[in-house]
Amino acid sequence: MSDSTQPEASAKVAALVYNPIKVDLDAIKAVVAAEEKAAGWGETLYFETSVEDPGQGATKRALEAGADMVIVAGGDGTVRAAAEAIHDSDAALALLPSGTGNLLARNLDLTLDDLEHSIHSAFTGRDREIDLGMIDIRSGESATTSHVFLVMAGLGLDAKMLANTDEELKKKVGWLAYVGAIFKALTDKNELRVRYKLDSGRVKNVRAHTIIVGNCGSLQANVLLLPEAAVDDGEFDILILRPENPFHWVQILFKIIWENGVLMRTKLGRKMPMKDVTALNYVKGKELTLKLSRAEEIELDGDGMGTAVAVKVRIKPGGLTVRVPQDA
Repeated sequence: MSDSTQPEASAKVAALVYNPIKVDLDAIKAVVAAEEKAAGWGETLYFETSVEDPGQGATKRALEAGADMVIVAGGDGTVRAAAEAIHDSDAALALLPSGTGNLLARNLDLTLDDLEHSIHSAFTGRDREIDLGMIDIRSGESATTSHVFLVMAGLGLDAKMLANTDEELKKKVGWLAYVGAIFKALTDKNELRVRYKLDSGRVKNVRAHTIIVGNCGSLQANVLLLPEAAVDDGEFDILILRPENPFHWVQILFKIIWENGVLMRTKLGRKMPMKDVTALNYVKGKELTLKLSRAEEIELDGDGMGTAVAVKVRIKPGGLTVRVPQDA
């Protein structure tokens, strides 16, 4: 642990919460020292995460020490953990992308793999308010935990994929480690049987392969899963996959890879009519309650969170302040 002492109150102070496995701390400290001085900030504090504390505790200690901004150097799990601790404070969160996915950074169009630019943006950038996903997960008869998420919450295929992913292989080859896990999940014949209520609508029943509640829409490899999702529109975009045969999977892949991934990214393509796909449904809402027929795997921002028998998700508009470049 390398927690620093509390600074003087005369200048703004940043804290850096970092995953020691994923960063070169000496290189970070050198850049931070130059940028904090140039921006007139005080000496930055450093707080290390651990297996037992993926970021919530480190971020709380940073806030207690007086941090006005928390720079998170780690993967999506570290960012989510930090956001869980910081969202009720007056401090801003800045990103130093250091993981496999870096999904929030991608959706905010932040620079990846550029230490100097990321730190410069943290100290000289502007605040931007983004929405926050709030979720209650009941894993048994009475055990309920509350969390936040920034990108997506998922039940079904993506959660099973993460559960099947070899962590050691992920460290070596990055997102390619998910390929084998995807095929394993696709061969799983079990489907979700869900009773759900969206906003003030009536309770409905659905059988689905996958349900994803998204705060933003882009994944790795430039995959645009939720084409209309925006991180600051005050609502979720919800995806329900219901494939019943191989042809449905072809429809889904065409929709996501070609229409979402290519056409929706061009001005001309966005004007073209898009065909609805029977096996893929998009809906929007601000609150979603799900009750499952049995315990199912659930993930938040790419981290497996165990199993759930019931879930309640709600949006907190503008619930998190993040630092972005001045010209973003």
